[in-house]
Amino acid sequence: MPPRFLKEKENVYSPPRAASRRRFFVLAAIAALVLLVAAVIIPVYFTVIRKPSDRSASAGSSSGSSNSSTSGSSGNSNPKSAVAITGGDGSTVTMDNGSTFTYHNSFGGRWYWDANDPFNNGAQPQSWSPALNETFQYGVDRIYGVNLGGWLVTEPLSSVPALYQKYPGTIDEWTLSQAMAADTASGGLNQLEDHYKSFITEQDFAQIAAAGLNYVRIPLGYWAIETRQGEPFLAKTSWNYFLKAINWARKYGIRINLDFHSVPGSQNGWNHSGRLGTISFLNGTMGYANAQRTLDYIRIIAEFISQPQYSSVVTMLGIINEPRAIFISNENVQRFYGEAYSIVRTASGYGAGKGPIVSLHDAFNGLPWWAGWGPGADRLALDYHPYVAFDKPQPVDSITNHVTLPCTRWGNQLNQSMSAFGMTAAGEFSNAITDCGTYVNGVGQGSRYEGNYIYDSSFQRVGSCTPYIQWQNWDATYKKAMMQFAMSSMDALNNWFFWTWKVGNSTMSGTVEAPAWSYQLGLQQGWIPTDPRSALGACGNTDPFTGTLPGSATGSGGTTIDSSFLATIGWPPTTITNAAPVTGLPSYTPTGAVPTLTAASFTPTTSSVTINAGNGWNNPSDNAGFMVPINGCQYNDAWMESAEPTPPACTPARKRDDVPPSLITPAPQR
Repeated sequence: MPPRFLKEKENVYSPPRAASRRRFFVLAAIAALVLLVAAVIIPVYFTVIRKPSDRSASAGSSSGSSNSSTSGSSGNSNPKSAVAITGGDGSTVTMDNGSTFTYHNSFGGRWYWDANDPFNNGAQPQSWSPALNETFQYGVDRIYGVNLGGWLVTEPLSSVPALYQKYPGTIDEWTLSQAMAADTASGGLNQLEDHYKSFITEQDFAQIAAAGLNYVRIPLGYWAIETRQGEPFLAKTSWNYFLKAINWARKYGIRINLDFHSVPGSQNGWNHSGRLGTISFLNGTMGYANAQRTLDYIRIIAEFISQPQYSSVVTMLGIINEPRAIFISNENVQRFYGEAYSIVRTASGYGAGKGPIVSLHDAFNGLPWWAGWGPGADRLALDYHPYVAFDKPQPVDSITNHVTLPCTRWGNQLNQSMSAFGMTAAGEFSNAITDCGTYVNGVGQGSRYEGNYIYDSSFQRVGSCTPYIQWQNWDATYKKAMMQFAMSSMDALNNWFFWTWKVGNSTMSGTVEAPAWSYQLGLQQGWIPTDPRSALGACGNTDPFTGTLPGSATGSGGTTIDSSFLATIGWPPTTITNAAPVTGLPSYTPTGAVPTLTAASFTPTTSSVTINAGNGWNNPSDNAGFMVPINGCQYNDAWMESAEPTPPACTPARKRDDVPPSLITPAPQR
């Protein structure tokens, strides 16, 4: 800024004509001094001293912004100095690595970052989305969101496919981690951190705000907290990058839905759970013990994000991604949800406005099945993943004939769920109408469209996937149809998170080979709307939701799930699928030290300022121990197939509650 400022001033003055040499030098020295002072004082005043928050007491700090003490260190540091702390379209942003870029946001968004006040919530993604220090009115303000899939939980589709293509035979993060660890010449398992550093960066968050989006859903695996014997994942490292995500989201006014995507033993047997093929969460001999571990991890995460320094940014917690009730049982899914909800509320505190919205996946039962579940709940939401791509049969015609399909399939049931359950959002959906695309189904699993899907031979070949993959050949008519399908989906779903923000390039072609799954590519190529609001009315109704959202789901009322309801579903389970009564199964005891998550470290530019980043634990009264093995007990591998025999019995673990009577699950509502 000073060089440009001096140049502007230089053009104002004319060179002296008749002055003596001495007088010239004296005047020149005075002028230089004045200009130097102006160049330093004016920028400092307008960008540091006279902050936007000075104009309004409510325009900045959150309740958690405190200058009392510094706590925590994760290696995630912030800039020691910055010329500007806020700006809008066309302003220059200094990133946390010291480099700069020009901020482009035509929607009136503003970024905000002050190293001396890192918990300031003054940023706003767009003029029509609430700033972080304002109330997001669920049911009124729409969630326009996108997933950051493949970043902190890798998977062949969403991550850079090259990660998996480098190691033939790898099919999930488990096998990828093993292969990387063995490849010490390339950096070993730390190659995953290279992926964390490069796949999603600060500029992605700026671009997300500029795309008209106000939320991100970030999948996180349990290995962000710890791993145990035999688990090959890179432990504790991804948490450092989630902390970066919090800082970046805060800087650009984006809210976060933290989705607990991968749990011990796997909740669905799919590659994005960490390991393909097994389901040992609430299933099999280690099913109960794995659920105990998972509840502990949910508790640790909830305690951290419920701290006032973070609660305005991380506003939603998906407690488990896509559990398959058909294997786990509806009874035990409900028991787990009830216990997880209670744990999160214990961490955050009961009552309006405390802690995150607890998001429950529908466990593939469909939205009507959950109507009325959790009476009296405070801040509860239902997560739905409506995909067309995996339909049976696969479509034999073009997408041009399917552009209104989302309206007829989803609009009415989302509307009804908002009234019958409460806050309902599509946590995942895509622009794909077939399962074509490299690794859409996983490595080496074939596709339904080409008739070679390895898990179901009943799919008949429709044709070649090549036209769906080679987006460079799509003409204007096809792109227009893709755009119409995207807008119909957005309008019908009302509140949504597209899967996913970006898809990495394939080693084979050097480009994206699953184009219908990349929001970023769709923006660049013209089949995703540059303003999501333009989708309003695509289904013939400017606002599909016409009911009244229950107050408890918005955070404006409710205290806790009705106690009689919780007593009915109860925890722990009475029996575990493919195992035995829980009293005869391996379990853990709450006698360990809790591995509290650490906060980022911040370095203020002023020595008189200290920053309280929290101690990682919101509720000091939540003092139960960590679930650990019982001395003398025998345990199976946590990821062992459910058919393995139960180990010798030992003294049962202490439990939080008595074992409740068996729950008779009602039939699904259709």
